[in-house]
Amino acid sequence: MANGAASLAALAPRQVSTVKGVLFVLALAPFLVIAWRVLEGDLVEPIEYITRATGDWTLYMLCITLAVTPLRRLSGWNWLARMRRMIGLFAFFYALLHFTAFIWFDHFFDIASMWRDVLKRPFITVGFTAFVLLIPLALTSTNAMMRRLGGKRWQWLHRLIYVVAPLGVLHFWWMKAGKNDFAEPTLFAVIVVVLLGVRIYWSRR
Repeated sequence: MANGAASLAALAPRQVSTVKGVLFVLALAPFLVIAWRVLEGDLVEPIEYITRATGDWTLYMLCITLAVTPLRRLSGWNWLARMRRMIGLFAFFYALLHFTAFIWFDHFFDIASMWRDVLKRPFITVGFTAFVLLIPLALTSTNAMMRRLGGKRWQWLHRLIYVVAPLGVLHFWWMKAGKNDFAEPTLFAVIVVVLLGVRIYWSRR
């Protein structure tokens, strides 16, 4: 048992690449499923399905991104840190699909109409803010940008994820409030609060 844990804690570069490849396929799979179901044409409300599914997977990826560091510290699997950036990019990918569905299906790329909606409806304001904050994180996700910004500035910038995740949950909560459906938003809220709470606890030790 100890030998197995030790081997997981010290994966060879080739093994890390393999794990990363598998994780990439798993993270892309929801998009392929969404595309397949839409192309099959058997959905009653395809637009609602696309919007809901891409929003859900944005939150899943954000939660997984936040979970990487606690899992790495608890397990000793330091190679997990190399997966965090890719998972974060997938969070942005699904957020971009979610935003595209909003501006395409709801407003047909009418920017003025979109802005009115953003300013008028609080849950859209919050969701749009979370998406905008994700953009600099995606743009600075490369090693070259990390070197250009410097380690400390890059780390401070990427702490925006601690703002984005709660805003994403609040966006989801507000949206579900209209349907009086709080089960999923509550679950996401608990997960994000726990993950952020663990980080705060460790930072104060």
